[in-house]
Amino acid sequence: MKWIAESYAKINLGLHVLERLPTGYHRIETGFAFINWSDRFEVEKASRWQLDIDTDDETITTGEDNLINRAIDQLKRYVDIKNAYHIKVDKRIPAGAGLGGGSSNAALTLRMLNKIEELGLSDEELIDLSRDLGADVPLFIKGQTGIGSGVGHEIKPLDIQPNFWIITCFPNVKSSTPEAYSHCHPNPEPDFDLEKTLTEADPEEWQYTLFNDLEQSVVPRHHVVGNMKDQFYEFGALYASMSGSGSAVYGLFEQDFVATNAYHGLVELEFPTNITKPGFKPDHGIYRKE
Repeated sequence: MKWIAESYAKINLGLHVLERLPTGYHRIETGFAFINWSDRFEVEKASRWQLDIDTDDETITTGEDNLINRAIDQLKRYVDIKNAYHIKVDKRIPAGAGLGGGSSNAALTLRMLNKIEELGLSDEELIDLSRDLGADVPLFIKGQTGIGSGVGHEIKPLDIQPNFWIITCFPNVKSSTPEAYSHCHPNPEPDFDLEKTLTEADPEEWQYTLFNDLEQSVVPRHHVVGNMKDQFYEFGALYASMSGSGSAVYGLFEQDFVATNAYHGLVELEFPTNITKPGFKPDHGIYRKE
């Protein structure tokens, strides 16, 4: 018997870096939305723990540092897991892209083992034990869009999923999260209120009011990110931005044929690219396959 589920990616709708904390982390504010770019999980009972990842990215390993293994170890410290499992992952979300692929994988690992082992842990308990795994993990455990604050793990649920076509593109370069934050300049008083912009402002104004503060540190080191953002506007995007700490860039499009044209144009340039329909909602289900 197998259990299958999809581990979805996210994009950041604006990202304000407000303060550098003594811990080395940063106090931020950001909007979270989902895209239809996912890794596929298959889990079945086995005689020993085994993790297989189908990927062309040689930097993604199945060692102790992999967030899936770290999630399993965290769960084992919290509860008794009776069985061992073989976890197979078809890895499609690019790493080093700012799309939260690793955090999404960790969250789904916790959710799947909680269901399969019938542990009965609530989302809040899963979030509590996952705090050392990554700031984005609570987002993927809940599976709800919202505004992230603190170091990103405090999420206020809010329906901010864009009702536009979303084209997301990975420019084939990886961006280091620690480097992105270390070179940015925190601003405790942003010019525009993030929540008000996302809920009240016309999206046509977003390119003037909605900013990712990490672009200032990533674009000078990876010019392709800035070039790709410009390319999105040339393709007719209503709004374009880098996601998270990069390097992926996304654009919002009103018309399907304009979005489709942008998608095919980027694919022809041999960039991994995703297209997501307006109002997308990720499938949060975990399904049993006989």
